[in-house]
Amino acid sequence: MSAATRRLTTAQALVRFLSAQYTERDGVRHRLVAGTWGVFGHGNVAGIGQALVEYADAMPYHQGRNEQSMVHAAVGYARQLNRLSAQAVTTSIGPGATNLVTGAALATINRLPVLLLPGDYFASHAADPLLQQLEHPVEADVSVNDTLRPVSRYFDRITRPEALIASALNAMRVLADPAETGAVTLALPQDVQAEAYDWPERFFAERVWPVRRPAPDPAELAEAARLVRSARRPLIVAGGGVHHSGAEGALRALVDATGIPVASTQAGKGSLRHDHPADLGGIGHTGTAVADDLARTADLVIGVGTRYSDFTTASGTLFQHPDVRFLNLNITAFDAHKLAARTLVCDARTGLEQLAGALAGHRVDPSHEAGYRAGKERWERVVEAALRAGDEDAVPTQTQVLGALDAVAGDEDVVINAAGSLPGDLHKLWRSRSPRQYHLEYGYSCMGYEIPAAIGVQQAAPGTPVWALVGDGTYLMMPTELVTAVQEGLPVKVILIQNHGYASIGGLSESVGAERFGTAYRHRAADGTFTGAPLPVDLAANAASLGMDVLRAKTVRELRAALAAARAADRPTCVYVETDPAPTAPPAEAWWDVPVAEAASREAARRARREYDRRAAARRRHL
Repeated sequence: MSAATRRLTTAQALVRFLSAQYTERDGVRHRLVAGTWGVFGHGNVAGIGQALVEYADAMPYHQGRNEQSMVHAAVGYARQLNRLSAQAVTTSIGPGATNLVTGAALATINRLPVLLLPGDYFASHAADPLLQQLEHPVEADVSVNDTLRPVSRYFDRITRPEALIASALNAMRVLADPAETGAVTLALPQDVQAEAYDWPERFFAERVWPVRRPAPDPAELAEAARLVRSARRPLIVAGGGVHHSGAEGALRALVDATGIPVASTQAGKGSLRHDHPADLGGIGHTGTAVADDLARTADLVIGVGTRYSDFTTASGTLFQHPDVRFLNLNITAFDAHKLAARTLVCDARTGLEQLAGALAGHRVDPSHEAGYRAGKERWERVVEAALRAGDEDAVPTQTQVLGALDAVAGDEDVVINAAGSLPGDLHKLWRSRSPRQYHLEYGYSCMGYEIPAAIGVQQAAPGTPVWALVGDGTYLMMPTELVTAVQEGLPVKVILIQNHGYASIGGLSESVGAERFGTAYRHRAADGTFTGAPLPVDLAANAASLGMDVLRAKTVRELRAALAAARAADRPTCVYVETDPAPTAPPAEAWWDVPVAEAASREAARRARREYDRRAAARRRHL
């Protein structure tokens, strides 16, 4: 071996390369790939598995139980660190690889970086077909890993060792690029993983990837300032890009100077602290009354780091001012141009700072400011009543669970959720006290996300109390990573809410004429009919069997005490509570389009269709 090369296997070279990659933003350096999750099988055990043993001092390894869960953990980690650091996930071929698809979709939809390293067939076809190989009759180069192509921001199959050099650099480029990031997949044929090659030493040199803060175009900035100055009822919609950019301070400064109110998407909640006078809470289908009322009359909507999902726009029915215009500040032109908006294609923090400078001396009309502040005060009374109402010695409602957690949590705590009825209640009612306290995965709203994501967040923020809020439905999807929390010694706190079914979809089913069919957990009798009795399952006992400390709470009073004990615990702890299933949160303030059967014999569906047609008539195409 010459001084300029190093003979390693492809897998060894990849691990060494990854251990020397860094991001840098604002003069602060972060490890780009800080660790690797893995479940080993015949597609990666002799390649990546051996390389992780070889370089254990350079690349931390974390053992998972489910491949999808490992991606969720990595996503939680990356989000907590504002996308400046990521983790890798390695799997075998076959089901190990295809289990990555859901997690990859979640990462890419939410614009969060994760590196996927699935095993693949033999590039040489020496063993063909091998165990778990998909054989395609006309495309011999296809494998199950091709299912990852549409959900990845970058994909390559490394069929020769030397091909890794260019591909690995491209993978890092995408992971570190705030406008391009998402899931990145390097499919690794298992024979190539183990093949040796003389690698250039420069491939393993420390490399720093700058995370850019592009500034807005001067002409776009001038036009943006003109639009804001001419608006009578402007509204800012804060999305996840505010957090990713670390732009909370810049947003607050702009709002303090101009008086423009702020409503937030699920990803953007916490961009302003809840008690800031201009913070109106969530917007859209799960939004607050004050935010949605203002959205209907806003003549200028300023989107900051949002991709405008249908929940945010109420499926195109929310922004109803006849002359409403949109101004979108986003690091991606793709999102900035939505809703026929005028654009500021730039970093959120940089753009907000420059927009504030261009608006020096401007402030909204006092009547606009007085109106939204009065609306905020009215909504705060609604929130307080929902969180605090009820008998202390009664079975808690779901909103009382949130109220009990609100009373116990500190400003630094992180609350994680993704699916079910909780996202709607949280978006309306949770009072965020710090930028990263509210962690809702609602781009993909993936059941099973919460527990593994809590593990990733806990890894990224040691010493921070991290709460995973899960209903029985999402718990039953993916509880096994509780074992990982125990194994890793991570003191995550799980609030397990038992309401005997799919509460969110049950309500939706009823509203669209499907009569709650298939949404409750009930016994099936010998004659095939379902009884009214709940299933005789004990999810608390299940959590305990997986190594968690479990605290059972039957009343609001007991719940508050259990939450306080869990927060103080230094090992994984589950608080189990069976709730009154009756909905107690304020109803939806805006519509969501779920198509209803246009023809049906049952009255429930016919009635739902009439309501659907009435609501859909309010949809607008913003041009």
